[in-house]
Amino acid sequence: MGNVESGAKVHLSFEVNAEFVEVLADGCKTLLEVLREDVRLTGTKHGCELGECGACAVLVDGEPVLSCLVLAVECDGRRVTTVEGLQAGGRLHPLQDAFADLGASQCGYCTPGILVTAKALLDRNAAPTPDQIREALSGNLCRCTGYLQIVEAVERAAEQMRTAAAGAAGAGGTR
Repeated sequence: MGNVESGAKVHLSFEVNAEFVEVLADGCKTLLEVLREDVRLTGTKHGCELGECGACAVLVDGEPVLSCLVLAVECDGRRVTTVEGLQAGGRLHPLQDAFADLGASQCGYCTPGILVTAKALLDRNAAPTPDQIREALSGNLCRCTGYLQIVEAVERAAEQMRTAAAGAAGAGGTR
């Protein structure tokens, strides 16, 4: 993709939380800005805007990215998942339930970025160790907690997801 002049509008179409979205946005806007300002999904937070805190993390094609460092034009035609897209069928994702149950978020500002980053981890590793969880979340800063409840919540969600998958596999095999 060539250089985009500041103020030049570009047509973007991509999938956001399993819905097709089209926007006409300034070509120099970050994905964070387009998600919040043009798509009106405000769960993704402005943090440091330097790629150091992780508050703006979203998934692009299933991989965590810092949306403050990615131009929206780079996501044209791609699949983006924000914290709003974690729930399905009106039910919270097991990570969201575990975070609420264990008090893993205090002020909640960092929580959306942590949740989507943890989801990416659980999508590729159904049974991460505490060290693997800490490593995966090492780019997400939280100033309110000591991270203990966050790691415990990810462990609990992983266990619940494995139990649900085992139950679904068992139920699918019987007639």
